[in-house]
Amino acid sequence: MPTRDYYEVLGVPRGTSESEIKRAYRQLARKHHPDVAEDKAHASEFFKEINEAYEVLSDPGKREQYDRFGTVGNGAGASGFGGFGDFGPFAGEGFGEIFDMFFGGGRTQSRQRGGPQRGSDLRYDLEITLEEAYTGVDREITFSHLAQCATCDGSGAAPGTKPQTCLQCGGTGQLRQVRSTPLGQFVTATTCSRCGGEGRITPDPCPTCHGRGRTEQERVLSVHIPAGVDGGSRIRIGGSGEAGVRGGPSGDLYVYLSVAEHELFKRDGLDLSLAMPISFSQAALGSEVSIPTLSDEPASLRVPAGTQTGTIFRVRGKGMPSVRGGGHGDLLVRVNVAVPRKLTKHQRELLEEFARAGGDQLEEEKSFFERVKDAFGVE
Repeated sequence: MPTRDYYEVLGVPRGTSESEIKRAYRQLARKHHPDVAEDKAHASEFFKEINEAYEVLSDPGKREQYDRFGTVGNGAGASGFGGFGDFGPFAGEGFGEIFDMFFGGGRTQSRQRGGPQRGSDLRYDLEITLEEAYTGVDREITFSHLAQCATCDGSGAAPGTKPQTCLQCGGTGQLRQVRSTPLGQFVTATTCSRCGGEGRITPDPCPTCHGRGRTEQERVLSVHIPAGVDGGSRIRIGGSGEAGVRGGPSGDLYVYLSVAEHELFKRDGLDLSLAMPISFSQAALGSEVSIPTLSDEPASLRVPAGTQTGTIFRVRGKGMPSVRGGGHGDLLVRVNVAVPRKLTKHQRELLEEFARAGGDQLEEEKSFFERVKDAFGVE
């Protein structure tokens, strides 16, 4: 005679479908299995009740007898696991599905651990000048990387020999241990201690690479840097990283660019900025001045008469080229009126005469007094 109602144990109402009973059992078994529950003592007892209830309610004949009499003949269910076979209620579903149900798909590691493995990617940091970023350049870099051993062609075995399958793990790289539980058999896997998880051993290792299949080598490589690149750009060179293992493909080389500061130009996207000093006479009278650029030839800038210090002029098409094509940015020229530190006697006389003629009176000051007169009606 059961101590608890089987429907109550599984948390389903009477008359529920077989699929709902099975779903309820799965959820409870996943939660209360002794191997995964925190309170193992309580979980073990409750797990027996869950299996006993499912054994009865999943069998149409036993379920009908239980619904009519509240029990099952011959005390069926007393063992808690009768009639389940190797995997209990999951018979025929395969061990992999049972393992996935309890451990979230975390099956043992791939048995191809001893197979080909891709080499690691490498990073190289390269600083270029702003001029090189403007024109584009080919730069030669030197770096160390793990390359395939030329003596053994990457096998790790001495010439004339070859690696052998590990007899302890059968080439899987793992040792499997079968453990019986109330729900069936579970398998745990550990790394093979003999081959270190490689799945093979090399009795006669290569004298050059000592069985590793790779040796550290220095490589010289030419890198093309396109015009218009900016700091933080990354260039990928496929297959130039570390060599793969056991015939696996090589990794990639990533060249990260930084652009050194320039003494004259500042960069903002595709635009360049330049601070350009001009003389007092050029600002007052107007002038055509020559300005430097990153191209081979300077540009010409027309400074109108009366230009004030801090005025910014835009020179179209003299900025950085677009790395994707489609033209250049602009060059922003900020003019600064330079005040001479030393004057000749003649220059001083001319400026004094200029001052006596009212040249040192600011236009803003004059307009201010004119507005005061207008406000008070003073003539």
